[in-house]
Amino acid sequence: MNSHSIRETAAVALSLLDLTNLKDDCTEAQIDTLCARAQTPYGYSAAICIWPRFVAHARNILGIGHAVRIATVVNFPSGDMEVADVAAETREAIADGADDIDLVIPYRKLLAGDEKAVTDMVKAVRAECGPVLLKVIIETGELKDAALIRRASELAIEAGADFIKTSTGKVAVNATLEAADIMIRAIRESGRRVGFKPAGGIGSVADAALYLSLAETIMAPDWAMPSTFRFGASGLLDDILAVLSGAQSAPAAASSY
Repeated sequence: MNSHSIRETAAVALSLLDLTNLKDDCTEAQIDTLCARAQTPYGYSAAICIWPRFVAHARNILGIGHAVRIATVVNFPSGDMEVADVAAETREAIADGADDIDLVIPYRKLLAGDEKAVTDMVKAVRAECGPVLLKVIIETGELKDAALIRRASELAIEAGADFIKTSTGKVAVNATLEAADIMIRAIRESGRRVGFKPAGGIGSVADAALYLSLAETIMAPDWAMPSTFRFGASGLLDDILAVLSGAQSAPAAASSY
């Protein structure tokens, strides 16, 4: 990849980035920093992704209608909460000002064969979301099996997901190109306008380029945009800024398999 195309890729990745802080010990001061970092000299990230308890604080900082969206997580990271509790968590987050809801499916129940648990959870949260974007995290690294990743993607799409997302970033195996391939193909074959979000372990522009190339191959050259593709990452912004500022050329991509 030449320096021109790597800078283009960095600029695209910035526009697709859900800049994330889901550390257990996250503080309001760190949210202040995250909101500032999302607004770079080269453009803004698509969103910040934060714990529900910080949504109101972030909204106070960014104000109404800001170009940087506020994404938050529900049923996170375990996927084990009761449907009614997740619905209530979603309602509260939206009332506090969330633009995007990133929902973890009950993936352990799916592993045990309970597809209905996934459908019920996604439908219940979808009903709370209205115009708010619903991203459904299927936790591919725990599902492991290709057929199960495919089925989880189908269930989420059928139940009303606006996006399907690989991972919480809280397990041993997060985003991989193999899982991405399965999920993007499920989107294509659904015929629906559903987005894709790889999350966890994407730390360089070169890594991001691999996912964008895969999406382009399966969908279309112009398919990846903020309404159809996001990167969930905390460290990717550093490399994006280094490339855009000319401080470095992109390193070789780490293997995602």
